[in-house]
Amino acid sequence: MSILKPGDFTTLVDGLDHPEGVTWGPDGHIYAGGEAGQIYRISTSGEVTQIASTGGFVLGLCVDGMSNIYACDLKLQSVFRIDQEGGVSVYSQGLTDRAIKLPNYPVFDGSGNLYISDSGGWHENNGCLLCVTPDGQTKLLSTDVSAFPNGMALSPDSNSLYVVVSNLPGVVRLPLETGGRVGTPEVIVELPHTVPDGLAFDQQGNLLISCYTPDVIYRLSANRELDVLVEDEESTTISTPTNMVFAGPDLSMLVVSTLGRWHLAQTRVEIPGCPLHYPQLS
Repeated sequence: MSILKPGDFTTLVDGLDHPEGVTWGPDGHIYAGGEAGQIYRISTSGEVTQIASTGGFVLGLCVDGMSNIYACDLKLQSVFRIDQEGGVSVYSQGLTDRAIKLPNYPVFDGSGNLYISDSGGWHENNGCLLCVTPDGQTKLLSTDVSAFPNGMALSPDSNSLYVVVSNLPGVVRLPLETGGRVGTPEVIVELPHTVPDGLAFDQQGNLLISCYTPDVIYRLSANRELDVLVEDEESTTISTPTNMVFAGPDLSMLVVSTLGRWHLAQTRVEIPGCPLHYPQLS
């Protein structure tokens, strides 16, 4: 993948409410959220429909095989499930003895387990990782990743969960073990003087890391060589790029959210993205 310039990106859609979360669905649509709880469905040509609202502040999103959306809501401290008719229901609020403090990002594996980062408080070191099993039970996955766990991605082989730790700041890898457990986290990269936020793998195992600040997307190669994929010093095109996703039929469209503005940015990339998991849930 070549190094990009802000001018290589164009606006896919404008007029959104400071979108933080963005994802790609199996129905061929891009989904994004807004800071007043909006859930947007967007075509690859930029046509947008607001299909629902949680009434809170939507952060990370993912989608299942029936194109139900799972949205982390900062304000309402819940993970919501939103169907295509706009129906909103609570999917998880944590455990009885450990309610979710700050649900930030969800990601599915191929078996229908939904991994959730609960960031906790900023610099309070009280975050954790949760897992909602396909039968709807929420379990505590790990308290080892506590310094504001944020965006996540499964490795291309689905054997590891990669997690942004914003107060590290950097990214850690947790091996996924049998029985719904994870191994000891391993720091794979540290990013001093940044606030990393989102993750996405391409099909060659490169890991893209977007930052809340500065306005940078890094690329970490499979052999852990780090470079800057794109930087927007003017904070206009790539402005507070919290989350990103590979979209389109061939997953060669990189779509980036811009929390600092009102649009989604897009560009074509040489290396397509790693496919996401879309489990069929009842």
